[in-house]
Amino acid sequence: MTEISKDFNGQTVICTFEMTPATANELMDALKDAYDNCIRHQPGFIGAGLHMNDAQTRIANYSKWEHRDNYKAMLRTPEMIQRNRHIATLCRGFEPVMYEVMADF
Repeated sequence: MTEISKDFNGQTVICTFEMTPATANELMDALKDAYDNCIRHQPGFIGAGLHMNDAQTRIANYSKWEHRDNYKAMLRTPEMIQRNRHIATLCRGFEPVMYEVMADF
């Protein structure tokens, strides 16, 4: 389980995906497969969660990494480049943003 803590010194990434209900399940399956078979095996990966809204129009992904460079290196692997090309066909767009935890409750 991924824990949220302001004492965390690594990199937090939140990525949102916009899609239609027609592609929601296929996109979720592609993301789960990416985590199961690629992302979680990358150096510096700590944990992640995938969330889908009730309308099946958005997926939010929360991930934690030891360092920002670990996340960036994962994105540059040939496998993730190929996977992200496929993921892009299933959604209107996606935006990963790096964050620092400022408070936890």
